[in-house]
Amino acid sequence: MQQLNSFRVRGTTVSLNQAESAPEDAARIVPVAKGEDGLELPVTSFAVGGLLDSLVAVGAKGVSGETARVLIDGQLYVSVGLGSADEIDDEAVRRAFGAAARSLSGVEEAAVSCEFGTRPVVEGLLLGGYSYQGLKSSDSPSTPAAVTVVGADPEEFEHAVAVAESVNFARDLVNTPADFLYPVAYAGIIEDLAQEWKNDISLNVKVIEGDDLWKQGFGGIVAVGGGSEHAPQLVHVSYDGGGNKRVALVGKGITFDTGGISLKPGAKMEDMISDMAGSAAQLAAVVAAAKLKLPVRIDAWLPLAENMPSGSATRPGDVITHYDGTTSEILNTDAEGRLVLADAIARACEDTGDGTPDYLIEAATLTGAQLVALGNRTAGVMGSDEFRDTVAEIGREVGEPAWAMPLLEEHEEEIKSPVADIRNVHNARTGGMSFAGLYLSRFVPEDVEWVHLDVAGPAWNGGSAYGYTPKRATGAPARTIIETLTRIADGQL
Repeated sequence: MQQLNSFRVRGTTVSLNQAESAPEDAARIVPVAKGEDGLELPVTSFAVGGLLDSLVAVGAKGVSGETARVLIDGQLYVSVGLGSADEIDDEAVRRAFGAAARSLSGVEEAAVSCEFGTRPVVEGLLLGGYSYQGLKSSDSPSTPAAVTVVGADPEEFEHAVAVAESVNFARDLVNTPADFLYPVAYAGIIEDLAQEWKNDISLNVKVIEGDDLWKQGFGGIVAVGGGSEHAPQLVHVSYDGGGNKRVALVGKGITFDTGGISLKPGAKMEDMISDMAGSAAQLAAVVAAAKLKLPVRIDAWLPLAENMPSGSATRPGDVITHYDGTTSEILNTDAEGRLVLADAIARACEDTGDGTPDYLIEAATLTGAQLVALGNRTAGVMGSDEFRDTVAEIGREVGEPAWAMPLLEEHEEEIKSPVADIRNVHNARTGGMSFAGLYLSRFVPEDVEWVHLDVAGPAWNGGSAYGYTPKRATGAPARTIIETLTRIADGQL
């Protein structure tokens, strides 16, 4: 059993500072666009005579994410494509500056200006510059570039930094190998970081573990974690920013998923370190809310377990009892995420004397059916109709594609079990994402506005980096959740 004390293995990204002018020797990052008549150089304080012609000469087209370098009078210019000149929005800017940050190999110091907005520029740089070296013993990672941001709005700068740093924190957690990030270690990391950050942000952390999980009725968490030598945990992270709104956050924290007795195929099973991405995104969201001092009360419930096959593992055909008393027949032990989430949702929605939460936001890498229906980059969103549609729209606005999906009438009959209140799968290839959403809906009170975000694809990038999205852990859907919390705190929802 390995220990990852103080969470030492972290990713790196560019370092940023604000200034009124660019350092003399810093490389200038300049955005360009693809116009009807060729390359266009939008208004920028870094433009100099001959820059456009020099970029054309080296083949720059202005297409999204394209980078090029030219040297003019001893000054290095790094161009980055925004795409079509008629379609420049915040997402195009984020993607462009994400690509720019990745292109700064060998550049020690660079500068950008904020004609296209402070937040998309800063978020793009910090998110796109992220790199995770892991536990390599031979490769020494290069020092990331120091980037001066010129003309930034100070408040927008701080907001963007808080969001991007929280997303990169989630990426670090998801990228960490499961022999270092098992449930007890994960809970310990959360406790240690809350203590480490206590002078900057106020988070309260409580951990329910061992016999207390069983005694308090968390049958789903106990059942899923029963096959592993690493005991399951339920971590409660709370932030009280005041205000009159309460939000519950729930995130799936399966630190590794073999499928249990219903064992997964071996191919790509190593990617199952990402099955705790929902919990990482929720933790990132509550950290960001605390950094931004949002006037809202947040309780995050993170069920952590490792799904392993052994003599003590849950079997197909077993019946478990969830926190709210609902019994569930387990037909497939690889549909384990909904079991731990059901317990956490029921606890999050329990009347604690202050009333139930106004909103519940839950995130999970829950079903392969999400990838079949929507692909690798678009989350499925289910829940209360109006809130579901709003959160899906927010996701698209911040650059985390999301699409509202229904809870299907026919599943009401299919969820019934002959030996329990419900069963955890419907033994069909059709509508698996929506069936999982319906299962979770059984644990949400009618008076709570709620959403379920299925991010099985979006949370993990198995291909090459693109825009501001790195390889492996993406941090999704943390920015969607942070923006939703921001709007709730501002009274926009």
